[in-house]
Amino acid sequence: MTDLAETPRMPFDPKILQTPRLVLRPPRDEDAQSIFDNYASDHDVTRFVSWPRHETVEDSRRFIELSHSEWARWPAGPLLIESRVDKRLIGATGLAFEKPYRASTGYVLSQGAWGAGFATEAVRAVARLAQASGVLRLYAVCHAHHFAAVRVLERSGFLREGVMRRYRIFPNLHDPTPQDVGLYART
Repeated sequence: MTDLAETPRMPFDPKILQTPRLVLRPPRDEDAQSIFDNYASDHDVTRFVSWPRHETVEDSRRFIELSHSEWARWPAGPLLIESRVDKRLIGATGLAFEKPYRASTGYVLSQGAWGAGFATEAVRAVARLAQASGVLRLYAVCHAHHFAAVRVLERSGFLREGVMRRYRIFPNLHDPTPQDVGLYART
């Protein structure tokens, strides 16, 4: 396991990362039910995410299949977030590569994990993973009114580059029009 309390130096194993309170690891086939139960089907948790809320465990299985393909193609991909204390699944984060030098990130946490600093801890770890993987531009977008996400990104060293007007549809808001998003990056 790689401890990301400090900036990692290559080579390291990007598949299992540890922070002081978290373990970040790729999804496994047997995680589908936990993903569904802990965050992916929750209406409040998925309100501002860019993917449709999971209606069945099969949706979570499809996410795991996508994760496997991303890990096969790139040096890193989606990661689940577990508590180091009790091994409980509390969310997801990771890297979505566009080019070897450019990737995006984001996060989602179960309601029970809100307000404890887990999101900032996970996003900082992913930023260090991106740097160690050769990413020169790591960015994130979030709904312009998702102020908690903005605070996490800013605490994690992302700088606001601007607002992209009518940029993304958030399927769980039940508004079919593209919404404004804030663009944040670490370069």
